[in-house]
Amino acid sequence: MKKILILASILSLSLSAVEIKVGVVLPLSGSTAAYGQSALEGIKLAHFMQPTLSNGDKVSLVVIDTKGDKLESSSGASRLVSQDKVIGLIGEMVTANTLQVMRVAEDSKIPLIAPAATGDRLLEKKSYSSRVCFMDSFQGSSLAKYIFSKLHYKSVVIVVDQSTDYSLGLAKAFEKEFQAKGGQILRTLRINSGDKDFKAIVTQIKSLNPEFIFLPLYYNEASLFARQAKLGGLNIPMGSADGVADQTFINLSGDASEGYIFTDSFDYNNPSTKLSKDFIAAYEKVKSTKELPAFSAMGADAYFVMLNAMNACIDNLTSKCVNEKIHQTKNFEGVSGIISIDQSGNAIRSVVIKEIKNQKQSYKDTINP
Repeated sequence: MKKILILASILSLSLSAVEIKVGVVLPLSGSTAAYGQSALEGIKLAHFMQPTLSNGDKVSLVVIDTKGDKLESSSGASRLVSQDKVIGLIGEMVTANTLQVMRVAEDSKIPLIAPAATGDRLLEKKSYSSRVCFMDSFQGSSLAKYIFSKLHYKSVVIVVDQSTDYSLGLAKAFEKEFQAKGGQILRTLRINSGDKDFKAIVTQIKSLNPEFIFLPLYYNEASLFARQAKLGGLNIPMGSADGVADQTFINLSGDASEGYIFTDSFDYNNPSTKLSKDFIAAYEKVKSTKELPAFSAMGADAYFVMLNAMNACIDNLTSKCVNEKIHQTKNFEGVSGIISIDQSGNAIRSVVIKEIKNQKQSYKDTINP
């Protein structure tokens, strides 16, 4: 009789447990696959650590590969909403593709959290979209302050990708802050995504002889530039934003990355919260290393913030309630640090400055908002 009661109790619990679906929209193949794969690792580990809501309801991840394509981002998000009936979305990684996912989220009134899309104007006139990362204006101006005040560089050449809003926004913010400090922008040189030959630009920069080169580029172009600069005898310090905050950049650029400066959102050697320490420990068990990539931390934070909002809506679990609670996030102790999200969906958080030494990311400084 006792066994029957136990079995009945287990059956009752299994029948009462509800499956809650969260859609994950990331570039797992294509030119930005390194970002998406890294973020997905973080999301999956976060889900492993917290697979249920506070009432026992099961959270399931439904993952879509956007292939780094705008149309795939839009159609994938639409399928997650219409077919899989997800309660929320996480994704994409780059600003242009995230905008496509946001259009679906806004039209469907499904909350979206972007792990790493940093474009300043991304959230204008949006009600159901948010992010856990900083904005380009903050990381661009933070790097400008750092190299002027801490490294004492007074002249800069900027190499900007004129085909991406990410690069243009960073260049604008950097230039504004650097000039306000008294620095000089000697020249802004333009490239396009997919360019592979930077020899002519390297020659131009050598003739200008700046003290620093700012490259607000993604890892493919930045790594090619770094290698060609080294081969061309251009031994001027250079740096980027979080577009190179991945081991892939170091692997592609090799020893040409030595001394490279960049902004990032997280440093695994400086965990600032209990969740951060616990997450790094869990990552080390799985990967046999504590070298947690920043994009993995950001993916995890997107999941944890979403879960935190869902738990706050446990008695009224609707997309509307979850969205409201996401936008009320205050001092959330995430994997990448303390995160607050305002009513516009923008995150208020710190930025980390790093340098590449001996093929590893090395912490330099933290700049708070």
